Amino acid sequence: MLKEKAEILDANAMGRAITRISFEIIEKNKGLGDICIIGILSRGATIAKRLAKRIAELEGVRVPVGYLDITPYRDDMRRDTEDRSQIAFDVTDKKVVLVDDVIYTGRSVRAAIDGLMARGRPEKIQLAALVDRGHRELPIRADFIGKNLPTSTDEKVRVCVAEQDGIDRVVILCEEEE
Repeated sequence: MLKEKAEILDANAMGRAITRISFEIIEKNKGLGDICIIGILSRGATIAKRLAKRIAELEGVRVPVGYLDITPYRDDMRRDTEDRSQIAFDVTDKKVVLVDDVIYTGRSVRAAIDGLMARGRPEKIQLAALVDRGHRELPIRADFIGKNLPTSTDEKVRVCVAEQDGIDRVVILCEEEE
């Protein structure tokens, strides 16, 4: 059984992290030309939508947003599952900002890159993560990070978003001692 060890980000801190990542995306890309944002289902998609909304508020530009289901591209699951992705634009020659809630081993990001490449050839893929908890198994790093959070491998990081969980927060969970 998992119990809450600590709250890392509350709703206000999550909002600030999303604003900071939005500014960094604009600055690193010297504007928004040919940018699109694709969130990994499910909470990465919610964060992607929030990033696009915040960028529109800051710059007055609507950035295309899509949602990527990585299940068919994972190396640890069956590949014959239905693809629930929703990407209504071509990613070829675009600067894609791939968004995940938590980056951990890097395997989800690898699957997401496979999913993107199956849809076209982006000019560039950048990675944004609300939380980077370390412990990579693959040579992958995020370009934009809301919070670096060193954790042990027996801890879990849970990102809660109001749209799905009724509250915005990030917590660390650990096994309950008996």
